[in-house]
Amino acid sequence: MRIGMVTGTRADYGLLRPLAQAIRDEPGWELGLFVTAAHLDPAFGSTVRQIESDGLPIVARIESLDADDTGLGTARAVARGVTGVATSLVAWRPDLLVLVGDRFEQLAAAEAGLFLGIPMAHLYGGDLTEGAFDDAIRHAVTKMAHLHFVSNEPARRRVIQMGEQPGRVHLVGSPALDGMLGADRLDRDTLAAELEMPLAGPIALVTFHPATLDEDPAIDQLDEVLEGVAAADPPLTVVITRSNADPQGRALNARIDEWLTRQPSWRAFDALGPLRYHSLLENAAVVVGNSSSGLYEAPSFGVPAVNVGDRQRGRVRAASVIDVPARRDMVASAIAKAMAGDYRGTANPYGDGRTVPRIMAILRELGDPRALLRKHFHDMAVGG
Repeated sequence: MRIGMVTGTRADYGLLRPLAQAIRDEPGWELGLFVTAAHLDPAFGSTVRQIESDGLPIVARIESLDADDTGLGTARAVARGVTGVATSLVAWRPDLLVLVGDRFEQLAAAEAGLFLGIPMAHLYGGDLTEGAFDDAIRHAVTKMAHLHFVSNEPARRRVIQMGEQPGRVHLVGSPALDGMLGADRLDRDTLAAELEMPLAGPIALVTFHPATLDEDPAIDQLDEVLEGVAAADPPLTVVITRSNADPQGRALNARIDEWLTRQPSWRAFDALGPLRYHSLLENAAVVVGNSSSGLYEAPSFGVPAVNVGDRQRGRVRAASVIDVPARRDMVASAIAKAMAGDYRGTANPYGDGRTVPRIMAILRELGDPRALLRKHFHDMAVGG
């Protein structure tokens, strides 16, 4: 079986990577990655280099990003993505195309796959993120896909509620946890040398992305978050991972650079890569911002997450997640609460680190993927 995967950012690559490695190593299967968007842009770290270093086969590199940091620029990027992915799919046609999550790059790929009649499997459908347009993208990709691997039980019910056939909706957990929990990690001293910064005292891992449905400017929200981090007592060793290629993403990254001139001990990175990121997460005292990593991954290390604003509203949460609005005083108070608590042994609602074997077992029994193309809408009884 020939299986393609689409990846556009460091974030979705981290979710796909463990499954991609398993598919690559499966006898008789062929893997091909369609790499696009931020992976190919120096402004976002040229993270295609991580894929190359992992030795995963790249069958297409599709330039799609627009320099315009607005909704119009994102719409143009989607249009370029549809054209580029469609052309690449014709050149290297997979038996099954794997999509992940809710990014606009994945929407472009789903549209291309739909019109070319390529069976598609979707990871992380059914989740909710009500503060961003990602929510609508995720549900749209679900309806264009033919096979579903979801990370939690409420998500499974929602995908079925959208009319997908129950037998095609599989509760497997988050494959990101497989790569995180099953891999070696760097000790604190080695990590400090890798990052070229001292890691003394409590570490705060900070990531803030635009909440694309919010009326308040993302830069103002970022300032509130970083003011709250700066006010922490005792002072934190702060490591920032920069924003994704979303509307206002470049503006946020420029503001982060301004903050570094005021806080010279802080460090910011375009991308850390899985080994350094997970090693840093394991050593962190607190995660701050609005990245899904604070909900998906941090609970497995017992690390509390101060989740700011509405971007992740609706997602299933572990007990280690503290929700606050983008107000500096409340962010600072939440950080103090997080660092005073004991979150060891927190149950992660997104799985146990054995998701990839579950997905692989289902794929091995799939037969001819083209049989998935004809979908039947699954009607559910509507209460009065």
